[in-house]
Amino acid sequence: MSDSPAIQSALDPKEQPILASVLAIRDRLLILKEDRSTYIKSKDVIQSYDQVIEQLQCLNVVRAERKSEQNRVTVDAVLDDCLQLISLFYLTIGRKNEAPAVYSMTTTTKRLLDHLEEAAFYLPKDLQSISHTIDAMRDTLKRGADTYSSHLLTLLSSRLARCQESLSTLQRSLSGLAPDLTSVHEKLVTILRAVAAANTRQNFPITEVRDLKDQLLEIQASEKNGDFLAADRSPQRGQDVVIRLLERCLQAVDLVLERQGAIDEPFRPIYDKLIFIRNQLEKLSLTQAWSLRETDLYDFQRQLDTVDEARVNGNFLDAHRNSADLHAQRTLLYLLRRSYAYIYGLIISSEPVSEALLPVFNQLQTLRRCLVEVKKSGGVSSSRELYPYSMKLQSIEKMRVDGKFMFAGEIPEGQGSVNALLAECYELSYHLRTEAENED
Repeated sequence: MSDSPAIQSALDPKEQPILASVLAIRDRLLILKEDRSTYIKSKDVIQSYDQVIEQLQCLNVVRAERKSEQNRVTVDAVLDDCLQLISLFYLTIGRKNEAPAVYSMTTTTKRLLDHLEEAAFYLPKDLQSISHTIDAMRDTLKRGADTYSSHLLTLLSSRLARCQESLSTLQRSLSGLAPDLTSVHEKLVTILRAVAAANTRQNFPITEVRDLKDQLLEIQASEKNGDFLAADRSPQRGQDVVIRLLERCLQAVDLVLERQGAIDEPFRPIYDKLIFIRNQLEKLSLTQAWSLRETDLYDFQRQLDTVDEARVNGNFLDAHRNSADLHAQRTLLYLLRRSYAYIYGLIISSEPVSEALLPVFNQLQTLRRCLVEVKKSGGVSSSRELYPYSMKLQSIEKMRVDGKFMFAGEIPEGQGSVNALLAECYELSYHLRTEAENED
């Protein structure tokens, strides 16, 4: 189960029935999430969505009439759970490009941006990816303007605006770098990430970390009297950012070589928890197409949020409320940030195909890759070599009813994607067969 905040009694009588309703909705969603006996049905998700939006509207009305801050944390926390679950369910049923699915994306994007800002080192391509995601979410909200509740769209627009504000701040911090320093900055970021990753390996790679330190010393040796100089011998624009990052890298690599992956014992429980989550998410990222149900990410998100929000002024505390030293602090932050990054990657790479159709979709993707490789290798010498591929296509074709893939009497989302993939496989097979027959 997730580590959602404990619920206390509501103080505002008008919000009490809303709290009771959203608690009941959340319980039903959690039960639905854990049910692996069948595929998630769209009608169940949409019914829960309508119930959540009804409570959101009621809450907005109550708070418009009364500005009291009583019990807001409690109701808002449970409502956030519901919207987060609904959003992940929308991804699971293949409705990635609809407004409710945006909620979980904004949550993870904002967390990731906050951690990038705190870490103070990132690459332009990191920000480009997030910028593209924000633009895609904005387009989704525009398309849903006439379909979805204005209460939901207003909430999502506000969250999206906060993401854009954070992104703009990070983009400005890199805009002052001279072109010649950009490559140095990117190399330093890459090295620092490699050092952080090595620090969390089960067997500490001391030779690899020493090689990374040598690379840092080479960059340091390129300085002239503490400056990175341009061709005209003048200090390059934005060098302060690079110099500070270089100093941080050298400090980090020396600290990691000293500790060799050993974490202070008081922080071992947090470390072990984050290592487990990071490793689980890493496995999911490698087997996403075959093993991920997007609602599984909810528990990971809530566990990470609990660890993140337990920090005091950004510091991790042990059981006795003592702050972590620099090594433990940076190690735990790396694991936390890496885990959020995995969740972000899993969400944005989710296919707009219902989990009921995913097995067929995955089989067709594999079949297409095989056919493409056959074509790249020069094709086939005889049409008989295409027999296994043709048999597989025919077996998938037989699953369609009037051109649609049906499951339990429903038409799952993602028909267009699957049919397009099927057509592409047929076309590849046809061209390979034609080429083989022409050669004969």
